Amino acid sequence: MAPTTTSQPIIDIQDVSFTYDTGSAEEGAPAPKPALSHITVQIGTGEFVGIIGPSGAGKSTLAAVMSGAIPHHYKGTLYGATLVDGKDTCDVTLTDISQIVGSVLQDIDTQMVASVVEDEMLFGLENFGVPHTEIEGRLEDALETVGIADLRFREIATLSGGQKQKVAIAAILALKPRVLVLDEPTAALDPASSNLVFDTLEEVRRQGVTVVVIEQKVALLSRCCDRILVMNEGELLLDGTPREVFAHAGELRAIGVDSPRVARVYNSLAHDGYLPSGKPCLTVEEAAAIEERLIGRSAAEPLSPESAQSFRQGSKHKVAPRPHAEGSEPVVSLRDVSFRYPNGGAAVEGLEMQVYPGEMVAIVGQNGAGKTTLTKLLNGLLKPASGEVRISGLSTKEVPTSRIAAHCATLFQNPDYQLCKDTVLDEVAFGLELQGVDSEEARRRAARVIERFGLPEDEAPFSLSRGQRQIVALASVVVMEPDVVLLDEPTSGLDYRECMTVMDTVSEMANRGCAVIMVCHDMEVVSDFAERLVVMANGHILDRGPTLDMFLDAPLMKRAFIEAPQIVQLSQTLAQTVSPDFHGISQVSGIVDLTEEMVRRG
Repeated sequence: MAPTTTSQPIIDIQDVSFTYDTGSAEEGAPAPKPALSHITVQIGTGEFVGIIGPSGAGKSTLAAVMSGAIPHHYKGTLYGATLVDGKDTCDVTLTDISQIVGSVLQDIDTQMVASVVEDEMLFGLENFGVPHTEIEGRLEDALETVGIADLRFREIATLSGGQKQKVAIAAILALKPRVLVLDEPTAALDPASSNLVFDTLEEVRRQGVTVVVIEQKVALLSRCCDRILVMNEGELLLDGTPREVFAHAGELRAIGVDSPRVARVYNSLAHDGYLPSGKPCLTVEEAAAIEERLIGRSAAEPLSPESAQSFRQGSKHKVAPRPHAEGSEPVVSLRDVSFRYPNGGAAVEGLEMQVYPGEMVAIVGQNGAGKTTLTKLLNGLLKPASGEVRISGLSTKEVPTSRIAAHCATLFQNPDYQLCKDTVLDEVAFGLELQGVDSEEARRRAARVIERFGLPEDEAPFSLSRGQRQIVALASVVVMEPDVVLLDEPTSGLDYRECMTVMDTVSEMANRGCAVIMVCHDMEVVSDFAERLVVMANGHILDRGPTLDMFLDAPLMKRAFIEAPQIVQLSQTLAQTVSPDFHGISQVSGIVDLTEEMVRRG
């Protein structure tokens, strides 16, 4: 499955293989594995191409080949040729290539060179020799396009991860490249901002710019892309239209790649013989139309309440809601909490929240809503200006952060911020040792957790992939057996398999009585795992309640700039057009099973 491009290729990769230089290998050691192996692909002028694959598949390396970072920045052994606008990247300078290809890296902090947003924008414009008469117009247009004109004079250090991502994209767009290569540009963004980025990229493509995006949010890719490349173990596994690629759901799942939820509905019905295979739907609207044709509108004779409820059962992963005994104490309590940063930023006001042992609660809302500020108030890194925060009965105002840490562990969005040891074993044992656990006992407990996650205990954490480093950081949290665990975007940058490993683990922690609070922009993960939502916007808690109830509150979702998951949207559409029995279904299996039941009954 390899479509031919009809336009003149702006990027032509010809049988490229690349192996990173790992330094002088010891005699007898196995040769390093190629990061890319015999890749041949053409990207046509004006195409919108997505790249997906599990962690370590070679996606970022392929992006580095397209941008000229290989061979000019990364050392290694390169075979084959890459032509950018007809020029071999080995024969021209990186500066020449960057006039044509603009890149937005996965680690935004490594891309920032200035302390203020405006200066970050000006740096590239001035270094590329853009005439001064054009600079102001380009700067304003790029900021407006990405929707961050209000951040122009902000210090970058005060921005959220999502806001930094937008600044990086704006700085590249201002240079007017002919090709834009982005490595997971929406990993730190809320659903509304993610849609805005892809809307921006579609507009850029309409202006003639070629767009290549590495992305885990497959529903976004399927909406926008002409083609999707699937990478696995350094090889190009699939190359086709989104519909062609997501027809291979079984192969994708086997390598750790998800498919859009509505495509999973279609593929499941096709597998069971209810629909023709090979042409999965990609949007909620398509899925609803197919369901209506399959079942018929206004299906007669509703199911009994008991039968209908069986299709609404939540995810197998989700922690079952627990009734709280009268008089039981919450393990987390916020009472009228307010905080404001001295230099501006996401202030929070009047926060009220209680979380009980064993609950899994998701905090959702757009970038800048105050979610990360809330988590820092919970773990004691910030002290409330007014009100009270209590963790396991301790006031964060009255006790040192180290005492709070003994009860409340945090998994940061970027695992590199909490890794500091030379081996995985030392890293996982470190927290226990800080809490006074004997070194031998700490290492014994750490080894047990490491074995559970299948991690290499003697390797250096920073030699591992981004996903594996996240698992190491999670292991460091799990081994502490805290009363409360805070997760700040725990699945950002992870492939589907790694995401499930992380979330299944924290779900088990909740089942053992740990209170889990996660900040998460992936509404599919939230729907699968969280029993309750806290919805934030502009530093305030707008509402809180059972996950499905919050997702079904359309005005609330709009105020918080959140898009309900595909299956929730689909079930509500079908409840209106086919049968009210679809109301409240939030899982793929529920839609599939009820559809098949109705077809059989019809």
